[in-house]
Amino acid sequence: MDAADLTHHTSRRFNEDLERVRSKVLAMGGLVEQQMSGALSALFDGDSKLGEAVARNDHKVNGMEVSIDEECSRILATRAPAAGDLRAIVATIKTITDLERVGDECEKIANIAARLAGDEDRPVDHYRAVKHLGRIAQVMLHDTLDAYARLDADLAVRTARSDRMMDEEFDAIQRQCITFMMEDPRLIKRALDLMWVVRSLERIGDHAKNVCEYVIYMVHGKDIRHTSLEMVEQELRSRAARS
Repeated sequence: MDAADLTHHTSRRFNEDLERVRSKVLAMGGLVEQQMSGALSALFDGDSKLGEAVARNDHKVNGMEVSIDEECSRILATRAPAAGDLRAIVATIKTITDLERVGDECEKIANIAARLAGDEDRPVDHYRAVKHLGRIAQVMLHDTLDAYARLDADLAVRTARSDRMMDEEFDAIQRQCITFMMEDPRLIKRALDLMWVVRSLERIGDHAKNVCEYVIYMVHGKDIRHTSLEMVEQELRSRAARS
């Protein structure tokens, strides 16, 4: 085998490694989506058994994070990737950390759902705004994983924008809960439970936005964590015009 054949062989093996890791990340993302859907269903339907099952399954998300992290460490040690390949591995390690934290927030929601299910005075009337926020978070997480799967920087930017809507909805629900507590102290415990739920949903939005930033980093090699989305969109348009 000459040098050219060896290089081609090594490159092929590395690409196979990358694809295997990407598949595992998407499988982890799919599990996290299931956890989120289950946690919200348990909350809105008053299903304590489902809430408990979702909470118990968090260990599966944790296990996938550990497995993927070990695989990435092995690739770094044996393949010594550079440039775009190195960015892909670094971004993947960060991505699974955020996905694991989304799983943690789903576990919190599931535990609250299981506890509230046994309460005859569940705050059903107050769930409309929470359901809306939950839908936004679910769509945002799904689109984030889609952007990662397709390495779609434009979709990543559009999805990251949704975090502003998440923040606005979160602030509005918090103000509403505070009003409920001031008007009727008997609602304090239930309002606090709802505030913990919406806090978890808001954090899920933050983690999804982080993954969107990693996608842009993988595709364009640009760290946008401290850059406005307007500037990022303008730069992407300029790059598209030049290409």
